[in-house]
Amino acid sequence: MTPLLKDHRVVISVDGGRTRIRNAKTGKRRHNSHRHGYKAEWIEPKLLTIYVVDSLGKRVNTAEISVTNDGTYGKLQPFLELLEMHLVRLGINLASQVVLIADGAEWIWKHIPPLLQRLGCPQESTHGLLDFYHATEHLHMFADAAFTQPREQRVWFKPARSTLKRGQSADLLARMQALSQKSCGERGATTISEIQYFTKFHQQGRLSYSQVAAMKMPIGSGAIESLIRQVVNQRLKGNGKFWLQGNVEAILHARCQWAARTWSTFCDSILTARLYPA
Repeated sequence: MTPLLKDHRVVISVDGGRTRIRNAKTGKRRHNSHRHGYKAEWIEPKLLTIYVVDSLGKRVNTAEISVTNDGTYGKLQPFLELLEMHLVRLGINLASQVVLIADGAEWIWKHIPPLLQRLGCPQESTHGLLDFYHATEHLHMFADAAFTQPREQRVWFKPARSTLKRGQSADLLARMQALSQKSCGERGATTISEIQYFTKFHQQGRLSYSQVAAMKMPIGSGAIESLIRQVVNQRLKGNGKFWLQGNVEAILHARCQWAARTWSTFCDSILTARLYPA
């Protein structure tokens, strides 16, 4: 059987959400109902999406080439093992191009690029990219700190954003450095912090937006943001929702299949496993 990703252009994106997980301890007894409440803590589910794009950069989701969505409420290592399982199963080492798009979370860039390298992704055709829209949010925070007048902020921000999108991050950093020297106090500290943020990803080569866009590949992580909204925010997160760990893990996986439009295949696999257990 030919690996799904063989000779295809592939996008990988990962991110986390938030859900309240109920623990075994009960809370205070309520006066009206005399029932105990729940104690719950916020837990981050980590989600992944792996999909193919066509020559125009549009996502492909057909019966032959389907989107892969998954996630877990486990810690980092179980998530990395889940991601590796999917990448090996799909044949990521046979893809013609691979783009990893994510926000600035340190755990992503520390662990996933080495994983792709270990799985045999060609270095010359594998790119890691900081999500452009997260980058522009940080650029906006810099402008807010560097200028006191809203009009000055807007006048500087628009060409700065264009410079970033053209992949001219070195020129942008030089302009930011010059502006930062004019700021002081809390505003100055914010400008320095944002410069450090962009410098880190510039040095790692994660700001090559023009190069990736020229290949007709996405530069934003809208796919994983949409997945988190559909799977977590609309179903698992909300007022009065407290989940047991085992239950929420099952619902998370099922919602991922629904969002990928692979629900029928998912149900068939369950039926097959019951009829022909290993």
